[in-house]
Amino acid sequence: MPDISREIRLATLPSGLPQPHNFAVVETPVPIPAPGQILVRNRFFHVFAAMRTLIGGSVAGAPFPGLNPGDTLFGAAIGEVVTADGDTGPRPGELVSHWLGWREHAVVPVTQCSRLGQVLPDPVAHLAQGRTAYGALTRGAEVRPGDTVYVSGGAGSVGSMAGQIARLLGAGRVIGSTGSPEKAGRMRAELGYDEVLIRGTDPIADQLAKAAPDGVDVFFDNVGGEELRAAVAAARKGARFVLVGALSGQLAEEGDGTAAPVELDSFQLLVRQVTLRGYSASGDSEVQGEWLDRFAEWSRSGLITFPYVRVEGIENAPAALYDTITGLHLGTVVVAL
Repeated sequence: MPDISREIRLATLPSGLPQPHNFAVVETPVPIPAPGQILVRNRFFHVFAAMRTLIGGSVAGAPFPGLNPGDTLFGAAIGEVVTADGDTGPRPGELVSHWLGWREHAVVPVTQCSRLGQVLPDPVAHLAQGRTAYGALTRGAEVRPGDTVYVSGGAGSVGSMAGQIARLLGAGRVIGSTGSPEKAGRMRAELGYDEVLIRGTDPIADQLAKAAPDGVDVFFDNVGGEELRAAVAAARKGARFVLVGALSGQLAEEGDGTAAPVELDSFQLLVRQVTLRGYSASGDSEVQGEWLDRFAEWSRSGLITFPYVRVEGIENAPAALYDTITGLHLGTVVVAL
């Protein structure tokens, strides 16, 4: 065991989007677990764009608190148990998942970690954001065979899984959006999207009208803003909208990422009988086990892929966060320790 561990802390509040200089790599003594806790050596952690909102102070009612200067960042992580408490719970050498990423070593309450087991052959795949996508599409929007599904932010960590899952649930046509032609090409070639809208070119509403001339049955929304308005205009009668993110506000250069205002025509929601529902997998106790079973089955059959970018070394995590926020990568961004 080393004596020193490193972690990433918020050093200063950003003006606009967080930059690498707003963070510090800090050395600290390896923590000592108390009764009921285990010491975990982290091997991987997830870098997610919504960290911008936590840095901005979070949102009332959100499941995670805001961050202040001096706080250590956190997020989903995979680690190896170093020392365990008593004879129950995870044992030394086992891999577990928990929420104290952004540090090389973490002391985690036994009740707040999960054994990984052998359900998935690659432990990194446990950082896939498919649980949110699967839960939102099966519970929030209830995708039906033949549906036309539109996924905003289809190249991100959640969207890159959502398009594939929609297809596997029986969607007849899957449309996504992204910010670059390069990612649009990969989404068609690797993720099974039938058509991809590119932000910053023609208006999204015009692109969506061409991509889905008969309208949209399901809208899986990571973005909000212009894309939510476009989906309302393209909605078929009885369309189901499920909102899982608000990146139009979270990643805006102005503001602090804690608001995503959008103006909608409520008459159109009324006459088209559109259902809007917010969804968070953190509030769905049943979805995790169901998702893991389906993910494992689909992975073994070659029906689904987990696109991710691997960044080596905790010292490179602040730059990886900036690249994630600015949309450089396709899929999930993972820091390997």
